[in-house]
Amino acid sequence: MAAVVIRDVEKAFGSLRVIHGINVDIADGEFVVLVGPSGCGKSTLLRMIAGLEQITGGSISIGSRVVNNLPPKDRDVAMVFQNYALYPHMTVYDNMAFSLKLRHADAKLIDERVAKAAAILNLKDYLKRYPRQLSGGQRQRVAMGRAIVRDPQVFLFDEPLSNLDAKLRVQMRTEIKALHQRLKTTTVYVTHDQIEAMTMADRIVVMHDGIVEQIGTPLELYDHPANTFVAGFIGSPAMNFLSGTLRNGAVETAGGQAIRVHTSKTQEGQPVILGVRPEHLSLGNGGAGIAGRVTVLEPTGAETQIFVDTPAGPVTAVVSERHSFVPGTPITLQPRPDCIHLFDAQSGRHL
Repeated sequence: MAAVVIRDVEKAFGSLRVIHGINVDIADGEFVVLVGPSGCGKSTLLRMIAGLEQITGGSISIGSRVVNNLPPKDRDVAMVFQNYALYPHMTVYDNMAFSLKLRHADAKLIDERVAKAAAILNLKDYLKRYPRQLSGGQRQRVAMGRAIVRDPQVFLFDEPLSNLDAKLRVQMRTEIKALHQRLKTTTVYVTHDQIEAMTMADRIVVMHDGIVEQIGTPLELYDHPANTFVAGFIGSPAMNFLSGTLRNGAVETAGGQAIRVHTSKTQEGQPVILGVRPEHLSLGNGGAGIAGRVTVLEPTGAETQIFVDTPAGPVTAVVSERHSFVPGTPITLQPRPDCIHLFDAQSGRHL
């Protein structure tokens, strides 16, 4: 195991800069998730850690070594790819053993490591099968097993669950987290799915347009987002945003509604963006709140999502009670005062 230190790392493809001076410290044994929308640079950063992409500037250290100029095979990392990258003509055993055979490892050591990985991943009954004879989840386990047998200092995962169906994704992310808790190997995991990030990570690195927007634990990002991008990206359904102006201790929205807030960091007349998560809205009985009309009702079983059209813009609420609103029904949503976020209208930074 080893720490990974990323210092002022940049990446350019010709004149196009895609990574802009990123700094990230990943502790020994930590599970860190790089998350962000497509094109934000997260997979490029992972590939630079692996040595599959050359860095344009800065440095990357694994353990005590700066690995900028080391080839992938000498970095002591193991990568699990999105498309599994298994050899179709090899059995499961041979796929898992391949990297050790390339190193001319002892046959007994290969057998021991493959057997250990197969036991961890419940693959003992599949060692003689070929990839075409396996399900998607089993192929992903084989790819993980191939990484485990190398006993690397760092595991790198590049969106490994994106090809699986929804139910299997939930199962596999639990298995990957349990695997990390058992092996305690430093892990860097890339995904665009913020639910994966929230449920798996010790810490999350939120990326956008080649920069780091915020680093923190899942609940730190959820409770204390640094800006509107992080606030809108972390959480499902996404946070509601209403533009307005601060007057007399309330945010007057564009639709003329006033929502009371508690803050000492704003100035009278300051343009702000009010943010409130759908789960922090409750149904009111008229009076103060966010008034509008129901447009769509989506029952999910345990919860109901209510989509509301308000004068200040669309708002989504998530409630545990069951309702039978029809489109056009008048409704008032009341935000929890302690769960309201205020952002600067110009910069988007949290106030």
